[in-house]
Amino acid sequence: MTMSEEKNSGCRGKEEESEDESEILEESPCGRWQKRKEQVSQGNVPGIETASLAMDTEEGVEVVWNEVQFSDKKVFKSHEDRMREMFESLMHVDHPNIVKFHKYWLDTRESRARVIFITEYMSSGSLKQFLKKTKKNHKTMNVKAWKRWCTQILSALSYLHSCHPPIVHGNLTCDTIFIQHNGLIKIGSVWHRLFVNVFPEAIYGNVQHHRDDETNQHYFAPEYGLAEDVCSIDIFAFGICTLEMAVLEIQSNGDTVVSKEAITNAAQSLEDPLIKEFTQSCVRMVAKKRPTAHDLLFHRVLFEVHSLKLLAAHCFINYQYQLHDNCLEEKTRTFDPSGVMAEIKHGDRPGVEIKYSNVSPLELDKFLEDVKNGIYPLMNFQRGLTMPRTLSIFQERMETVKTPSPEPQEMETRKVVQMHCNLEFTEEGTRSHLSLLLKMDDKLQRQLNCDVLPTDSSKDLASELVHFAFISEEDCEKLAGFLEDALCKHWARPPLEESSLA
Repeated sequence: MTMSEEKNSGCRGKEEESEDESEILEESPCGRWQKRKEQVSQGNVPGIETASLAMDTEEGVEVVWNEVQFSDKKVFKSHEDRMREMFESLMHVDHPNIVKFHKYWLDTRESRARVIFITEYMSSGSLKQFLKKTKKNHKTMNVKAWKRWCTQILSALSYLHSCHPPIVHGNLTCDTIFIQHNGLIKIGSVWHRLFVNVFPEAIYGNVQHHRDDETNQHYFAPEYGLAEDVCSIDIFAFGICTLEMAVLEIQSNGDTVVSKEAITNAAQSLEDPLIKEFTQSCVRMVAKKRPTAHDLLFHRVLFEVHSLKLLAAHCFINYQYQLHDNCLEEKTRTFDPSGVMAEIKHGDRPGVEIKYSNVSPLELDKFLEDVKNGIYPLMNFQRGLTMPRTLSIFQERMETVKTPSPEPQEMETRKVVQMHCNLEFTEEGTRSHLSLLLKMDDKLQRQLNCDVLPTDSSKDLASELVHFAFISEEDCEKLAGFLEDALCKHWARPPLEESSLA
């Protein structure tokens, strides 16, 4: 065989292998999802028998086809109602830094019993893989990237922990954190506790093995497995992840176990005192002394925002429904470079004027794109203040399932000094989209969004806002009256209504 013939043979072999992997093995009942032969690794997820690449024929994108096999059909049937409730609730978890859960279904055909669910495919790999490549290339971790990643992970944890009742991840490692090609961080395996705590004995294989997996033992807090999981175990795991991100790898001296001594040495090697203090606060041995995800987002090592960017971000959030994709680029073409773009006023000293010539339009455009995609940390708070009406319904049904005790509900103490609301009919016309903007007495604003039906009570809506600590109880009656007027006018007149109350 000649050289060229050998090359051609090799190419044919690769093409045949590629075609073999792309072969469709199975379709979802609706025909939208098509399972392929190619296996994928999407983190250490106990209980999942196989994870295969699949195609979403409707959107034209690749997804992950996850399967959980049950050992006994009768046991499967006994868990069926609970599984449906829990998977339905997972479908309502929606955050830009959490791997999307698309669809699930139960399969009891023939002799097998299994759960199949479709999740977002993270093609760029895990954080662990990225750190290994970075160290192999003799690179060091970029501090800006470290801060950006920390804030995105914390934003996702803050969202999960603020659900009612809180959702504890329980399996946060650098293997279950993923990086998209655009730099967006997403955490996966949010469904992990569902298998471990609810029906581990019913699934093929021992889903408890992850607690005995020596390579990941250092991610688990001291109290892990001794009692019901609470949010503080996620903070401990996050602290280990931040340490690994900073040093690229915690040296274990050839052992499979990462010892406490190795963690201490890695922490001591950090040169930045703020990063060191931030990391050590997360891995405190006493769970109650660890900060919350919300508190960590405002830690001084992370919470640094340029004034102009802060103004631009708030502007984007407040007027996002009125801004189209290329509005900034179009506006900057006609602006006078010497004109004032923004002004920061101070009561006790001269204000600061920022002119168009002081900032690059491309840089500002990139920033707004990051805000829209959920990369920017501060704005994820604003985006997360959606009234979780649908999610709360499914969570309340899960009270019979083993879940952590809800943490004491914080109450809002700030007073509302100004209210604005927009009501807009949805396409089907049976409901409307309510956007509520509240200006608090500390001059900060809170934006809330939800869909409402003609049968919804303004008192119930206001009470729900009090329940989720979005407004104080003293403002409940005032807001209920305001919403009642707005809703009555809106349902009486189909066009968009806009109301405001100072």
